[in-house]
Amino acid sequence: MTKGVRMNQAEKITYLDNAATTQIDPTVLARMVQVYTEDFGNSSNTTHGYGKRASELVELSRAEVALSLGALPREVIFTSGATESCNSAIKGVAELYSPRGRHIVLSQIEHSAVIEPCRRLERMGFELTWLRPDENGVIDQSQVADAIRRDTILVCVMAANNVTGVINPVADIASICKRRGVPYFCDATQAFGKIPLAFEEMGIDLMAVSSHKIYGPKGVGALVVRSRSPRVRISPLHDGGGQERGLRSGTLNTPGIVGFAKSCEIISQNMIEESAKISAMRNMFERIVTSKIPQIKILSHMVTRLPGISNIIFDTFDAREILKSIPQIAASAGAACGTDAISPNHVLLAMGLTKDAAAASVRFSFGRFNTEDEVRFAAELLAESFNRRFRQKV
Repeated sequence: MTKGVRMNQAEKITYLDNAATTQIDPTVLARMVQVYTEDFGNSSNTTHGYGKRASELVELSRAEVALSLGALPREVIFTSGATESCNSAIKGVAELYSPRGRHIVLSQIEHSAVIEPCRRLERMGFELTWLRPDENGVIDQSQVADAIRRDTILVCVMAANNVTGVINPVADIASICKRRGVPYFCDATQAFGKIPLAFEEMGIDLMAVSSHKIYGPKGVGALVVRSRSPRVRISPLHDGGGQERGLRSGTLNTPGIVGFAKSCEIISQNMIEESAKISAMRNMFERIVTSKIPQIKILSHMVTRLPGISNIIFDTFDAREILKSIPQIAASAGAACGTDAISPNHVLLAMGLTKDAAAASVRFSFGRFNTEDEVRFAAELLAESFNRRFRQKV
């Protein structure tokens, strides 16, 4: 069976939803199976060989993840994924730094894993300042400088957006925050593995990443917390056995952590070549679709995007109806990671799109296991189906 294509109800499904989650790499899975079956000890119990081996694997994995992020191993805290990492960063800073102030700056295009913890803090008396993106979905660093106040304790601006793929000026934002003495939290969940990220070099203070976005297992991720120049401190979200330097108690998911590290190793070795290949497939897809459906609009194509994301506005037609018309293609109406709520995506509305246009948005996202042939097939099928079922209604 062709890579990237799955059988479902006797139909071939071309998977173009890699921004939601990726297929686990077979090499990663094989490494995890080995840990599950041979090195299954509890890494917190080093009184015997199984626990010692598990602990060694965790620390080797920590070093690999840190290397791929340009951070120190001691700065990597393993979590259950990006949502926990975001919550830990935001709530952890808020609790510890609240004597200095209760003001948080965040962009309107953040993932709900950032927005909802901030809204919870707002209900507890914190004040939020929202940064609006430009029409392409990019946050201007000058907005950050203007929004920071004497009582600001945290700035949250993501590295790259999960809906449009646009890339924000992370290093510039980090520089502004450092000059003003405010911690900068960067949700790098979507960007990690697609573009170079260097935690120390870029001056980021806290960073969230997740394994399942880079062909690793679900249920594991990391929060990177700066340990020097300056050191950033957070209160723990979980209390318990004191694992992860007391910042994230709970028995560690050793197989998941090892799989995450293996994914990082593969990404580090192949990112430039792989990103170029994925970008070429995305561009081919967009060329075919735009040549056959003239009334569509590709969002943010005039600015730098992640290589694998294409968000297309299909005039004012309901995205869910478009996806129902092409069951052979797996894609997202707006963005995944939330519930099946039908309200227009908040990122698109922040960019100035109408509710009708936002509701007509379909995100196609390409990945490692897609092929040119299936991407070409998907583009032609999409165009044929749209023109047959919807174009006559224009």
